[in-house]
Amino acid sequence: MKIQLIRHSTLKIYLGNKKILVDPVLSHMGAIAPLPNVPNQNFNPLVKLPVNIDTIINCDAVLVTHTHRDHFDDAATKLLSKNIPIFCQPQDEIKIKSYGFINVYPINNSYTWDNITFNRTNGEHGHGELAVQMAPVSGFIISSNREPSVYIAGDTVWCNEVEKSIEKYTPEIVVCNCGAAQFSYGEPITMTPKDIKSLCYRFPSITVVAVHMESWNHCRVSRKDLKHYIKINNIDNNIFIPEDGELITF
Repeated sequence: MKIQLIRHSTLKIYLGNKKILVDPVLSHMGAIAPLPNVPNQNFNPLVKLPVNIDTIINCDAVLVTHTHRDHFDDAATKLLSKNIPIFCQPQDEIKIKSYGFINVYPINNSYTWDNITFNRTNGEHGHGELAVQMAPVSGFIISSNREPSVYIAGDTVWCNEVEKSIEKYTPEIVVCNCGAAQFSYGEPITMTPKDIKSLCYRFPSITVVAVHMESWNHCRVSRKDLKHYIKINNIDNNIFIPEDGELITF
């Protein structure tokens, strides 16, 4: 099994003979207005795509954790084949179909496609009332025979839902959306270095792939920041922090 970080939370997962594109954001650098109430007011995405778009959309299926514009953008709705299977949380089915996609599969709990099983999980996109406003979001455990299972945690902080999901499904790998994304009010709405430490202390044998950094204007923590934090806290053995375009083999 291979995981390629494209940019931000856009991933390409190679599982068996299938290629699954996760949270496709395909806009050119600077094509999307910045999120308001954030100190950094540069246009999004902040960086270029590291590989050709035709290579990115050469996939067998798409997984959309939720439809915030930094996870499923207008460019993706135009460039992806309308026939491609798209797996999503139930709340996003109508919206995705409205773009003309005809093979949309909302997952309430579990769904198996071509010997690959998706188990949907819950999360908290922030803390307190802000998490309620940012909902709904989902994560997905992806598993297949003779392959490591991977938990795409989605836009969530470290919380009871994430802990219980790992306990229930025991994935070998968890992809965490980091960057400590935050507005000028409230607490972070994605994982922080401290969240990563809590996850690693709770599940010391799990492998973490940290993404969702340096590509969108609300992300406050850089790869350099996270690398420094995990080193001084002695949790760097099982954590990968890929660069855009990097392919990791498990």
